[in-house]
Amino acid sequence: MAGKRAAKQDGEQTAGAAVVLPSDCRMAALAALHTELAAALPDGAIELDGSQVERVDTAALQLLVLLRRELDGRGGTLAWRGSSAALDDAAGLLGLAKILELPAARPA
Repeated sequence: MAGKRAAKQDGEQTAGAAVVLPSDCRMAALAALHTELAAALPDGAIELDGSQVERVDTAALQLLVLLRRELDGRGGTLAWRGSSAALDDAAGLLGLAKILELPAARPA
């Protein structure tokens, strides 16, 4: 199952596209997730929800770093609605938490 655009709830405001990362965010889900993220790029602002991620691999983190760099190059923004422990741990282990600006990596 790939990521999916999050539906806005009444009163909820998001700047740009909201994308929910799949719970199994590994190689098998990346083609569909890549397509969805590429479609969201023209919005200029993407909000990711990684709170449901249970499994993540290096390829998925590379895709997220590529998204971050592409948005930076376009003057866009990347925000996080949430991040799971699995996502935080994997990004931290690879030294990518700060690049991805995961919520856990931000100073309190």
